[in-house]
Amino acid sequence: MNNFFGGGQEQPKGPDPVFAAKTEMEMYTDLFNKIASSCYNKCASRKHRDQDLSLGEMTCTDRCVSKYLESQQLIGGVLQRANESQMQQQQAMQQAQQSMGS
Repeated sequence: MNNFFGGGQEQPKGPDPVFAAKTEMEMYTDLFNKIASSCYNKCASRKHRDQDLSLGEMTCTDRCVSKYLESQQLIGGVLQRANESQMQQQQAMQQAQQSMGS
């Protein structure tokens, strides 16, 4: 399609970087909130005598956050491999359909 000024083809639109940044920020905010809630419920004492966390609470929180992030990374890897496999299957189906149509 010709555009008004250049007469050439329109450039294909890629993903919107603002939308991608907002989505990423929402995902990180959600991750932070889940970690904070989960690890607080697991590690923080219910008898808040001091303003600061005790050594045991800090150690527990550190381990909890580490395990949570590690599990998220593992899950992300599994999902990425599943998506790649699905894409390969779709491409194979498209190629088979094209070869049958030719």
